[in-house]
Amino acid sequence: MALMVREDAELASRLVALRQYIDGLELKFSELAAEFAKSDYWEHQGSNSAIDWLRFHCHMTSHAAADRVAVGERVTQMPESRVAMREGEIGFAHLTVMARTANAVGEAFSEGSLLELARESSPGKFHYKCLHYRHAVNSEKYAAEQNGLAHGSYLHLNAQEDGCVSVVGMLDPIGGAVLRNALEPLARRSGKDDHRERPLRLADALVELAESRTRVHMQVTSSLETLLDLAGAVGAEHEFSLPISFKTAQRWACDCSVTRVLLQDSVVMDVGQAERTIRGAKRRALNARDQHCQWPGCERTASFCDGHHIVFWMHGGGDELDNLVLLCRRHHRMVHEGGWQLVRSEGRGIITVAPTVTFGLPRGPD
Repeated sequence: MALMVREDAELASRLVALRQYIDGLELKFSELAAEFAKSDYWEHQGSNSAIDWLRFHCHMTSHAAADRVAVGERVTQMPESRVAMREGEIGFAHLTVMARTANAVGEAFSEGSLLELARESSPGKFHYKCLHYRHAVNSEKYAAEQNGLAHGSYLHLNAQEDGCVSVVGMLDPIGGAVLRNALEPLARRSGKDDHRERPLRLADALVELAESRTRVHMQVTSSLETLLDLAGAVGAEHEFSLPISFKTAQRWACDCSVTRVLLQDSVVMDVGQAERTIRGAKRRALNARDQHCQWPGCERTASFCDGHHIVFWMHGGGDELDNLVLLCRRHHRMVHEGGWQLVRSEGRGIITVAPTVTFGLPRGPD
């Protein structure tokens, strides 16, 4: 055991020494990169900038190349930090943050103040503290920079062949913070049996957040035959989706606003008033009784739950409280699309019954 600990300590020491050696090389590279940026060689080579030349010929990202040039240009203003890096008190990553901060604040840059922060912080934490420093130096400029970032936000929603939607985007720091603040509580595991990985939980949370805000505006067209899953019935329809399965249509119909639209030869003959299936005092009573999702082990609050009919109303189930139960979006989907069943038991609450699984075909006759 003692030998293993000693070997691990030697390995750790080698890692630290190697990192310091690499940091030294990074600093030397940065000084050369800054000197190279002053030349016109990169322009003669057809590059748009020295950073563009470094990106292509030194196999770097644009961000990494820009950091090296910034450090090289500012290193003469950071003599104490240079010594601190060589002595292992800070790393090259601290120098990149310091150089970016110097570029942002200009003449207000104070190496001594930032070096103390760097010595006591990891590079990530140091970056965070430098943002506070930049705000303290010039709050108006900092606010203008943040406002400028908001104009760079974007979101692309691209429909795939199978109906899935690819989401690619970038949010400014404030928008990102708002989104994360809304998603994080919804992305927590809903119980000990929730084995979803975090990316899936975040994706489900995003949909859950959207449904909780906009479900009354969802316009889904479905026939009674589809809701009853009669043979030959087509799927339900929504403006932004491929045909929707009868199971999803049933789940949405559990707790939504239903409007009667009568058609004859594709001509609208009558439109009735929208009526919420679980509404008003009944919904308030359901919330007061259940308070949260009633799936065992789940405590998603009532505001993020659907009212589920244990016996679906298209199959004769009524709106009496004994036939209603609160389910979060995930567990509501598991019942309708996943094939789970719910049974209300006196004294035990809701019992979940897993879908039937067939592991193989029965053996045929010999």
